[in-house]
Amino acid sequence: MKKTKLNCSWQIVFRAAIVALAASFLFSVPEITAKPGDKGYFVYVGTYTHRSSKGIYGYRFTPSNGEIVPLGLMAETAHPSFLAVHPNQRFLYASNEHENATEPGNTVTAYARDVHTGKLTLLNKVSTKGMGPAHIAIDKTGTLLAAANFGSGSIAAFPIHLDGSLGEATSFFQHSGSGGDPVRQAGPHAHCVLFSPDNRFLIVAEHGLDKVFVYKFNQSTGALEANDPPFVSVHPGFAPRHLAFHPNGKYVYAINEIASKLTTFDYDAAHGTLKEVQTISALPESFKGVSRSAELQVDRAGKFVYASNRGDDSIIVTSVNPKDGTLTPVEFVSTQGKTPRNFAIDPTGKFLFAANQESDTVVIFRVDQKTGKLTPTGQVLKDASEPSVVLFVAVQ
Repeated sequence: MKKTKLNCSWQIVFRAAIVALAASFLFSVPEITAKPGDKGYFVYVGTYTHRSSKGIYGYRFTPSNGEIVPLGLMAETAHPSFLAVHPNQRFLYASNEHENATEPGNTVTAYARDVHTGKLTLLNKVSTKGMGPAHIAIDKTGTLLAAANFGSGSIAAFPIHLDGSLGEATSFFQHSGSGGDPVRQAGPHAHCVLFSPDNRFLIVAEHGLDKVFVYKFNQSTGALEANDPPFVSVHPGFAPRHLAFHPNGKYVYAINEIASKLTTFDYDAAHGTLKEVQTISALPESFKGVSRSAELQVDRAGKFVYASNRGDDSIIVTSVNPKDGTLTPVEFVSTQGKTPRNFAIDPTGKFLFAANQESDTVVIFRVDQKTGKLTPTGQVLKDASEPSVVLFVAVQ
């Protein structure tokens, strides 16, 4: 694991000042007074732009009655495969993914958001210092954005300026090695970055190395450094892809892409360490064929964990044991489309939007909050081809 330092002492001092100013700025922004669902949500859908899609598309969604209104193309940009919103909700960020270094992409793009109309205005874009940025995350203070480069197996971190624009990378880590699958894991492939609930650690799913890395995060300077121990390993050939914390902060869940399995980890918040306690299949026993798992979500109440399967084209619903965080399958539900790369549960917990990348649809399901089970509403969004991510942001 190689680290490249891209900052110096004067930048660290400047960084500390920026953090202090950012905190003041964040607290000066008017808070959202409406309860979740009172005014509805903007729904942003990121896409791949190989075919007819042009970038990021938007919708206005009202959970109280299930109404959804298309807003059209919100921003034209190449392969915005993952999206993240700033804690103050005034800025939105997109990872522009491409596996080829000579093609458009391999950047993170920053946008200003009109909190009333949802409109996006380009601020700037920066290189991710690698290929195929598949995932991004923003720390709890809104001063640092981390990106995972799947194609080249590296992570990078970028300061977020007060105006929402991004600075050049101040931290960079290049992973090295291989995993259990000689074809798909011949080299590193970082696929997810996730800040811990207390904002002290950055956790990274390393698909190519069958590892989950942990980095210490210095909130004053924005610096990242390897934790001790620096990672936990999963079974060879599993390929951890996405991660999610339980709301109580005691457990971390991983969806393993190649093996199509769900892993539960105990999480030691004091030391930022993980210990595997359970692994179950994400596929129904009756499935025969090739399927690759993709997305992972925990409901806000911490009662259920959901994961998607590309091949079986389904979502597994599991219930969470409140005593130890372990999972028990509840049901498998067809996403009514092909290749559910991503899905998201709306902030009220009443609906789930499944993005079927290869069938160019986003299918809406109603969530039974008592059982976790999913029922299709009959609503299918077809405005954005190759949908790759769904993001909800409250209307102010």
